[in-house]
Amino acid sequence: MTTQLVLVVPVLLLIALLVVQFALLWHGRHIAQYGAQRALAAARAEDGTAAGGEAQGRQSLAALGSRVVTDASVSVQRGQEVTTVRVQGTVMAVLPIPGLPLHATAVVSGPTERLTDPAGGAP
Repeated sequence: MTTQLVLVVPVLLLIALLVVQFALLWHGRHIAQYGAQRALAAARAEDGTAAGGEAQGRQSLAALGSRVVTDASVSVQRGQEVTTVRVQGTVMAVLPIPGLPLHATAVVSGPTERLTDPAGGAP
């Protein structure tokens, strides 16, 4: 009985830690998605800027998941037609497994808001 216990308990603990690790990875991806959505909303507004979007994205990431998603970067490309935001970060590791990439990435885009006349041209 003792031999079975010595063999089974570490395996069960490893499985439990793997479940926690992948739950953190899933949560980290949702945090990155939230930060990207907030950055997009700020950057694509008519009076918005790429720098304002990046600041809003960083602020949202810091408020929500600064311990879960570390080394986060927010990049915003605001064009005449489309604004695109990319958020990348590293998810906290519970198990030190070498070679296991734990990255959270989110890419969102949407039309850049601008005033137009009813015919679709610039006013």
